[in-house]
Amino acid sequence: MNRVIATATLLALSGAWTAAHAQENEKGFYAGAGVGQFNVKIDDIDDTDDAIQRLDDDDNSWKIFAGYRFNPYLSLEAAYIDFGAPSGRFSGNQFQGSGSSGDYRLEMSGFAPYVVGTLPLGPVELFAKVGYYYYDVDVRADLDDLGGNVFRSSHSEEDFLYGAGIGVTMFEHLNARLEYEKIDSSAVDDADALWLSAAWRF
Repeated sequence: MNRVIATATLLALSGAWTAAHAQENEKGFYAGAGVGQFNVKIDDIDDTDDAIQRLDDDDNSWKIFAGYRFNPYLSLEAAYIDFGAPSGRFSGNQFQGSGSSGDYRLEMSGFAPYVVGTLPLGPVELFAKVGYYYYDVDVRADLDDLGGNVFRSSHSEEDFLYGAGIGVTMFEHLNARLEYEKIDSSAVDDADALWLSAAWRF
């Protein structure tokens, strides 16, 4: 009987400690990193005299981020995002009115602050986020029949981005997330990313 009482008391104390610790972990700082796949489409590139009408490619991407949770439902987050360098080769039959072939490369990287809303469902969380992306974009296109680089554009942009996903918290501090993000970019026609990330909640 004494063993049963001792075991029950130990379990109760353990449960109380876990609940109290989880309560303490409902707000505070967090930091993490993620890897993903960036997909981009460009339907028309200016200054190429209609030689390049459409580009469509993807590349690996990465980000580091940090934030603060005010409560289980609302957070502020800041991230540095590098969308990699989608590149490839195009042939003349991709373009209207042109027999040109060549290579292209696009690079995007920059900083993004976010507001994150979360719906906790036990250890699983659903979340949505909105932010603004301050980034540098570099687009280069080479045409073989002109013997080299015929177009290059490097400039800075500011665009809206948003996303949603699902997360799970393990060991009370490690939060793993799968998310989809869309960039409403003025530099390209269609850009989005799929992320797998992890953050440590302090």
